Amino acid sequence: MASSSTTTSYRKLPIIFTFVVLSVLVSFNTAPVSSKPTIHASDSSHNVLLSNQTFRPRSELHRLRRIRSYLKKINKPAVKTIKSPDGDVIDCVLSHLQPAFDHPQLKGQKPLEPPERPKGHDSIDALTESFQLWTDSGEACPEGTIPIRRTTEKDVLRASKLRRFGRKIRNVRHDTMSSDHEHAVAFVNGDQFYGAKVSINVWTPRVTDPYEFSLSQVWIISGTFGNDLNTIEAGWQVSPELYGDGNPRFFTYWTTDAYQATGCYNLLCSGFVQTNNRISIGAAISPRSSYSSRQFDIGVMIWKDPKHGHWWLEFGSGLLVGYWPSFLFSHLRSHASMVQFGGEIVNTRSTGYHTSTQMGSGHFADEGFGKASYFRNLQVVDWDNSLIPLSNLHLLADHPTCYDIKAGRNNVWGNYFYYGGPGRNSRCP
Repeated sequence: MASSSTTTSYRKLPIIFTFVVLSVLVSFNTAPVSSKPTIHASDSSHNVLLSNQTFRPRSELHRLRRIRSYLKKINKPAVKTIKSPDGDVIDCVLSHLQPAFDHPQLKGQKPLEPPERPKGHDSIDALTESFQLWTDSGEACPEGTIPIRRTTEKDVLRASKLRRFGRKIRNVRHDTMSSDHEHAVAFVNGDQFYGAKVSINVWTPRVTDPYEFSLSQVWIISGTFGNDLNTIEAGWQVSPELYGDGNPRFFTYWTTDAYQATGCYNLLCSGFVQTNNRISIGAAISPRSSYSSRQFDIGVMIWKDPKHGHWWLEFGSGLLVGYWPSFLFSHLRSHASMVQFGGEIVNTRSTGYHTSTQMGSGHFADEGFGKASYFRNLQVVDWDNSLIPLSNLHLLADHPTCYDIKAGRNNVWGNYFYYGGPGRNSRCP
């Protein structure tokens, strides 16, 4: 917001400029949200609640114009809108108009038909399953559309820079003690991998700083931990900066240059092609697990289609979400060289101490079922498009007094591990 000195300086500007500024502010759209067809998301996405209707510096007006241009690009015209109980607005967008098809190599195309799933994959009928809060409204997106969580000006304004909105802070080392990204993960490497499948326990960890996050995910990785790192990622995360709240949300991510200039979360750039009209990437997951009570997990499978070479994503029990086109990548165009499962947090040390942001359930691995968070039924996809159990599983907790990990195996859960922790404690200063 403009300071008093900035406001004073604007009184010296020509009257015509003042009129232009007033015109820009007055022209803000305030169209209401409806669950009925016909409104355009690109129009209502420009809405903003101005807490202070004062004059704004040229730089701020320029930033607002850039933000609105960006929102117009990613918030596509909707044939229907749905208000979620948690305040999200879900736009039902025609499949061929989704952000992915802004990509030069996808323009004019339509989503591909479902591929052959990996051998050994058991998929049950998921038609009655509900994993996301927005579906509690009783509304649904029509066939031929996909549900997209609408991005608002408030979402983008929370980001430090527009060009960083929807992108992870760069973190290319998985074995460092100096990074502000901290992990408790299990991984396999040294072979050729064509996908992975896992069930991930869902919690609502506390994130204590607006610029920190807590996530639990699977990483499909190729390249080196340098500028050529390729990753495909999916799971759940709590990110106040990205979403404006503390809800765990289903998310995806990709990069082909170690989080520098390519890739993004969810559908915030052209890349991932969604094919499903029942899952909204970036929407809140419900229900969630509770301490010493009911446990809830989600299934995530990522695999490379042998026919076309694209990387497909399945969520829950048989819900095919969409795919990452192979041309997005360099190393992952052929195969992955590492698969990683587990938790990650950001520790900004904004108070001068280690963060109290929780990973997983916020409890250490030793507490076990119902208390610690878990990953179960860890599998990878081999060259023959078959799901196989893991071998040579490695564990890494780079700050074990803050967040740790403990693995096991049984006939019901196959390969599994417990992980997580509270962050700052007597042993984690």
